[in-house]
Order: sequence, then structure tokens, then C-alpha cells
Amino acid sequence: MKTALTIAGSDSSGGAGIQADIKTMTMNGVYAMSAITALTAQNTIGVRAIQESTPDFLRDQIDAVFEDIFPDAVKIGMVSSAELIKVIVDRLRFYRAKNVVVDPVMVATSGAALMKSDAVTTLMKELLPLAALVTPNIPEAEVLSRKTVRTKDDMISVAGHIGDTYGCAVLLKGGHSINDANDLLYSRGSYRWFYGKRIDNPNTHGTGCTLSSAIASGLAKGFTLEESVQRAKDYISEALSAQLDLGNGSGPMQHNFGLNTRYAENNI
Repeated sequence: MKTALTIAGSDSSGGAGIQADIKTMTMNGVYAMSAITALTAQNTIGVRAIQESTPDFLRDQIDAVFEDIFPDAVKIGMVSSAELIKVIVDRLRFYRAKNVVVDPVMVATSGAALMKSDAVTTLMKELLPLAALVTPNIPEAEVLSRKTVRTKDDMISVAGHIGDTYGCAVLLKGGHSINDANDLLYSRGSYRWFYGKRIDNPNTHGTGCTLSSAIASGLAKGFTLEESVQRAKDYISEALSAQLDLGNGSGPMQHNFGLNTRYAENNI
């Protein structure tokens, strides 16, 4: 079985972060492992508190995974401090990690800030050059590029700028009112649009975590980058279409929409 490691924050409500990553990786057919960067007290309404891992403890988690079950892909999500990003960079370099997917989580769906300003700088200078793919949404891409995105042409310009600056592929997600859920992949000088239909579901908590984890799962299994992106978009569309409705805010998706074994039966 292929394996994937998520390095991210924990979401106590289960819709995003480590919890969403593990569910997604499992449903996409890989063995999921984790290194937790922070504990969060959050739900569908907002983030109440964040407790960071210490750099030493994060290093121990990453080492424990790589020394025993070397991951076929690594997904990196919420990392709120520069010190923790430096630990991740150091260990990825040391182990020569492959198929690194970076989801630059800066703001939660609820609007809460999840990354300190110095961490953003460190992410850009040290982590992005190690990535096979970075998956920013429109606001995150504006931070990474220091450019404004208002149109599809802006998306093309900004994706190319980020990719050429940091030497990685870029999947620029267009869900923030630019277009109808169409994402733009820039890789090695070429562009490809991945078209999607916006699904009428207000419960989108953890969509970014889920998409990046699904892509990492595809890469771990040997699919090409384009194949992995398409499979991930198909998966997230079906999870949203299941119309799970939990909580009083922007709720989670139904990650296990396709779970049909006898162990998942609801009746006793």
C-alpha cells in the first residue's frame, strides 16, 4: 500500500486539518500518517484557541514517520510559525522527501488568521522551493505574489509568477468569486484549466485541506500531476454533493460518501 504523511494542524471539529487529511487519504486509497503542528479548539463557527507544537516535538514526529514508514507523498497544511516551518524544511531536505504538496493555509473558512506574518515569509523563501505543488486560493495567491487577482487573466499571470519564482507547480483555486469553481494548474511553463461546476452547498469547511490531500494521495499512487488534480477535484465534488449538514456555521463535507462496506452500516 502506498503511504502519505500530512503535516498540519488538528481540527477538533473534524472537518479540516489533520482529521480531514486522514479521512481523505484513506478514502483515496493510501495509508495516512500525521505530524501535528498545532492543536486548535474550533468548530464550524470559528477558531477559539491555537496551541502550537514545539519545534522539537514536531521534529520528533516527522523523524518517527520517515525512519519507519517512508511516505510516498507529503501534504503540508497549517503551520503557524516560522520556527515550525524551518523544522519541516530541515527534515524534508534531510530525508529527500518526494511529492511534497503545500497548501498555504493562512485563514480559516470562518475568517480566523492561522499564520503569523513571519511564517508567511519563511514559507515563501524556504518551503515553496521544496514543493512539487502549491495549492493557494485567490487570497493566498495574492499574498504569495503580492499581486491583485480579479480576472482569469490575473489568475494566469499570478500562477505563472508564483511557479517561476519558487520553481514549483501551482494549482490556483478559482472558487473565490473569480469563476465557477475553475482551477488553474501551472507547471513547467504550461497552463491547464480544470473546470468544475459550483455546487450549491454552504458547508465548505476543509475544502482546501481535502483537495490538497487528495492530490497528494494521487501522486503517492503514481498518477501524474494532472491526473491527480482531476481525481482530487472529482472526489471533492462528490463529497460536497453528498450534502452533509452538521454544525451551526460552515460545516464539513462528507468525506466518506463512498464508504459502502458492511462496517459502515448505520443500523444495528
